[in-house]
Amino acid sequence: MTQLHLVQSEPETFTPDPITDQEAAAMFRAAVNLFRLWGVTEGEAATLLDMPVRTFARWKADGPQRLGRDGKARLSNLMGVHKALRIIFREPQRGYEWVRKPNALFGGKSALDVMLGGELTDLMRVRRALDAERGLW
Repeated sequence: MTQLHLVQSEPETFTPDPITDQEAAAMFRAAVNLFRLWGVTEGEAATLLDMPVRTFARWKADGPQRLGRDGKARLSNLMGVHKALRIIFREPQRGYEWVRKPNALFGGKSALDVMLGGELTDLMRVRRALDAERGLW
């Protein structure tokens, strides 16, 4: 007769690799293009990235400097919003316009209004709502 042995094991947890400075720089350049497509002002872009307007303008012209965890997380969430919109809308322009339109998901505010709350959690809220819309929950 075969004996069964209880094996104690911890469930594996997913720990993503940290975003590198090179990846963050690429996301920053992509975000600058995305902001243009969304019709975001430099002041709004600075709010989304939680940095002074002068810093955003300088980075936009000269390239980004080193970003901390919060900045990288903000960029990651913005890229997630963009990706979700590209999946949801067949025509990219509709996704770019959606960002500024009032939306019942956000109590009549636009996604941009929510994200301009300035907190990382505001970006995350929009990303989670879009992920839920596209069926990831």
